Amino acid sequence: MEFDPKYKDWIMNAWLEIGDQSIMAADLLPQFAPHVSQPKNGFDVSYHTEDQTEAKRVFEALSEGGQVRMPFAPTFWSPCYGNFIDRFGIPWMVNTLPSGT
Repeated sequence: MEFDPKYKDWIMNAWLEIGDQSIMAADLLPQFAPHVSQPKNGFDVSYHTEDQTEAKRVFEALSEGGQVRMPFAPTFWSPCYGNFIDRFGIPWMVNTLPSGT
């Protein structure tokens, strides 16, 4: 199968490991993802940990260059929570689990 040279820098497969959690992703050509040019909706990637320091580090690193929708701060359900859209347009939630959860 021939591909347009403009896609030569796209990612075929990516594997992101954060602690014992992992996410697999790929750039998809329009013929395989017909709505790729539309905003992402219907999902958020979420990261959960009991370690507030680690949660803050992950939030700050992944939100850099993106758009923070809810700053990383205490909520009624979490010692610290925040959400953002990363620089690639992917929505994220970073959640600190209460101790013992």
